[in-house]
Amino acid sequence: MTKFKEFDEVAGPINKDFRTHLCGELRADQAGQKVRLSGWVHHRRDMGGVIFLVLRDRWGIVQVTCDESISPDAYKVASEVKNEYVVFVRGTVAVRPAGLENPDMETGQIEVKAKELRVLTEAEPSPLVIEQEGGEEPSFRWKYRYLELRRPLVQKRFIMRDRILKFIRDFHHERGFVEIETPILGKSTPEGSRDYLVPSRIEQGKFYALPQSPQMFKQLCMIAGFDKYFQLPKCFRDEDLRANRAPEFTQLDVEMSFIDEEDIYSHTEEMLVGLIGAVTDLSVTAPFPRMTYWEAMEKYGTDKPDLRFDLPIIDISAAFEKTEFKIFRGVLDSGGTIRAIHLAGAQPSRKEIDGFQKEAAKGGAKGLAWIAYEEDDKLRSAMGKHLDEGEALKVKEICNAADGDIVLIVAGEKKVVIESLGYVRSELARFFNLIEPGVFRLCWVTDFPMFEYSEHEGKIVSQHHPFTQPNPEQWKAWVDAGKPMEGDLLYGMLSRSYDIVLNGDEIGGGSIRIHDQAQQKEIFRILGHSEEEAKQLFGFFLEALKYGTPPHGGIAPGIDRIVMHLLGAESIAECMAFPKTLKASDIMTEAPTMVSEEQLKDLGLKLR
Repeated sequence: MTKFKEFDEVAGPINKDFRTHLCGELRADQAGQKVRLSGWVHHRRDMGGVIFLVLRDRWGIVQVTCDESISPDAYKVASEVKNEYVVFVRGTVAVRPAGLENPDMETGQIEVKAKELRVLTEAEPSPLVIEQEGGEEPSFRWKYRYLELRRPLVQKRFIMRDRILKFIRDFHHERGFVEIETPILGKSTPEGSRDYLVPSRIEQGKFYALPQSPQMFKQLCMIAGFDKYFQLPKCFRDEDLRANRAPEFTQLDVEMSFIDEEDIYSHTEEMLVGLIGAVTDLSVTAPFPRMTYWEAMEKYGTDKPDLRFDLPIIDISAAFEKTEFKIFRGVLDSGGTIRAIHLAGAQPSRKEIDGFQKEAAKGGAKGLAWIAYEEDDKLRSAMGKHLDEGEALKVKEICNAADGDIVLIVAGEKKVVIESLGYVRSELARFFNLIEPGVFRLCWVTDFPMFEYSEHEGKIVSQHHPFTQPNPEQWKAWVDAGKPMEGDLLYGMLSRSYDIVLNGDEIGGGSIRIHDQAQQKEIFRILGHSEEEAKQLFGFFLEALKYGTPPHGGIAPGIDRIVMHLLGAESIAECMAFPKTLKASDIMTEAPTMVSEEQLKDLGLKLR
């Protein structure tokens, strides 16, 4: 887990009727001071005649000693309190006797001798043990999230999240950015994921949409002349969830005018270098490595490569140019490819290879071949008698393999091969502990395809979003060729888009935007929107583009993902105060819920 830095916390004014000090701030040099404290009973220990309470607030814990010989009343109350009672203590700070200090507590040199103990609020037994840090199933923890948030380590996580957000806000304000809030109730437009819809009571039959991202609004801020905009908006996407996705999430929205990609790269790198150095004990240096989308896919089988380990994908097609192995021959003759991952110094068992084959199947591979190189030039292979020894040695040469190594192979259509080996690569790293621990490896992935064909939707779609500017030279070539709606000029067109990747996770993406109305209209046409439909969906935005739009672009890093990585959490849900499950439900509040017939009637809705 990443070690994050400690910060001096500022409490601000406190009500002296309840407390003169905070539980975590008392030290030996305050011995003899009369203090008042308020907080939760974290732990209680009865030693007969003396009861020790560990009192907790947000700033830490301190031991309170209730001695019957000093204050019978305080001792009597202490004998009745239980864990998580909220109590008030008045007493005197004393240095603990020699040998009884607690080195595990920041206040372990002292104790507070209670003169008065008063119960402010009683508490029933907590379903969660606040003293321990986790262990229960998430569904149970999240049902009682307000109790889990009392745990010191969990609170520390959210205090650190606050520090991260403060750093980001300060960083942008210091550089002339203006924080502008954009609407939550907006218009439903096709942006990739399903919208969350909000029915209108006043205009029945019409709906608002919660923003998937404030995309058009940030661009309108550039048209408005603000030049440098940022905000930390809530975004909403009704999509299938996983560990780094949530139905509602927070992103950092950044947009700038009169810039190009290099300005985005340098700005983002400066922010992340400073942020990581400010809140963790790790450091990163800029510039970050860059690779194009196709370079990343060919070498790592993914557009979000994890650079904490090597294991590149290697093209071994040349080893099988003259092969008579029917499967490989058919692949090469049909324009396919044969690629491999070379695993040095390990030869997994057949059972383990079967597990890697299941990973390959996630990318569409029909099988996972392999060649194990043993001593004295001996071979073992899944291909058995079909493998020509000369071909196997050529593979060994191309991969720079040695005796004791194995080469894992996938053959087929290029996209399937590289994506399948991408899954295998990640599983090999996990299985053989190849991931370098305690480091942050960042990189840029650039030049994504502008368009792709969606089998699910049966049409051409934007790979990024429809406001992304295409590569200017390729766009011109497409226009000069008569704007063909098929072929490499269209499907091979690249965009001016980019992702920032951290340890194999895409933590942000952005692009240089379209600032020409005619080009934006043409993009909508390519995506299948008629002129009337484009006007209906995006009319206000197309209208705005007419009135002098500066060249502009931006990026939108995901705050929850950044926090997750910086704090070493396993999912973004752990970094959200009140998270939802992978089914987008809130176990604590039981949302979503049915609503009354009267509410539906007000909205002009009827359930089918």
